[in-house]
Amino acid sequence: MTYSLKIALRYFFSKSKQTVINRINTFAFFMVVVSTTSLFIVLSAFSGLKDFGLSFSNNFDPDFEILPERGSFFSVNDQTLNQIENLSVIHAVAPLIEEKVFLSFKEKSQVAFLKAVSPKYTQVVPLENLIALGDWLSHKGSDVVVGFGIAGNMGLSVYDYNSYLNVTMPKKNRQTLLDQNPFTSSPAIVSGLYQISEDLDKKYIFSSLSFGQDLLELAPNQYSSIVLKTMPGTQKSSFENSIRSFFNSPIRIVSREEQNMALYRMLNIEHLAIYFIFTLVMIIALFNVVGALIMMILDKKSQLNTLLTFGADPRGIHKIFFSLGLLICGFGGLIGLFLGSILVLIQFYFPFIYVPGTSLAYPIIFDFKNIIIVFGTLMILGSISSAWATRGLSKKIRL
Repeated sequence: MTYSLKIALRYFFSKSKQTVINRINTFAFFMVVVSTTSLFIVLSAFSGLKDFGLSFSNNFDPDFEILPERGSFFSVNDQTLNQIENLSVIHAVAPLIEEKVFLSFKEKSQVAFLKAVSPKYTQVVPLENLIALGDWLSHKGSDVVVGFGIAGNMGLSVYDYNSYLNVTMPKKNRQTLLDQNPFTSSPAIVSGLYQISEDLDKKYIFSSLSFGQDLLELAPNQYSSIVLKTMPGTQKSSFENSIRSFFNSPIRIVSREEQNMALYRMLNIEHLAIYFIFTLVMIIALFNVVGALIMMILDKKSQLNTLLTFGADPRGIHKIFFSLGLLICGFGGLIGLFLGSILVLIQFYFPFIYVPGTSLAYPIIFDFKNIIIVFGTLMILGSISSAWATRGLSKKIRL
């Protein structure tokens, strides 16, 4: 350990003879602790909100989706589906058909998106766990599952055999423009209602794969896409080439993040904005460290002359106060992270803050990545502040 660091440690733990200097140092240290604690808590809270917001996407969207490069549909035989499912990183595979349809019930109507799914779909997306009323698809008839938003708008109820929901769409294979009946319509019975989020509940209805193929006049092996559930932590690059080899026509493989690019981009921008706002608070707090270092230099001026008399190097004296600034930031940051971690863990395991108007605990996540971000930010800004406070000190001492 160099003499500069030893003296810096002594200055850090000892008190000055002047009460004003001690109060300035204490306040600077306190502000570092508070700013560090605040930044860590805010980042942890946003991580919780981000995870809570993405939970709707995670419950509804597959890990990956295979789409045709051109056109709306492609043909995939059962052998290809089995080959994809046999890949080591693939947990489950399910083909589906998605198309915009027109819903009518009694005197009410609405446009929605039909998702015609196979029985294996729930192995990819556990949507049956989100059924709030009724049952999931039986895959034996013309039953459908709709969201609470659609049901509320149209007055639908579960297993209402007196009135059927009509699902209509334009015919794909119209021969002439004079076709007297250019639409295909199929009656359906509502077997269940799902509840995910307000937007999704008003957008999608689910049916069996055969119901969708009949409505769209498709062949049994024609699909809009194939959804995949992969092993945790699987990257697209690890299986993309293998899957492409099973198809003769060009395909696209889209991850969950790519499916919700706008949502992820918005969350990342908000995360960055919050980080910069509270980093600004930390910068303001570090002005107190700059002031404390300047006052310490003035207070220890007589001792510095003594050190020079004993042969100390001016650069070494400069390192004393630079190290002192880092010690204030380092110890203050560790204490701030310790306090912030305690508060975050208490909120996570024993919630005491709730979303206003609800009994839902405010979401928060303890993430080591946030510890690294906060401490790294503090030490970088602390180094800059310490360097600015001690700038030119070695030259002034030499003079």
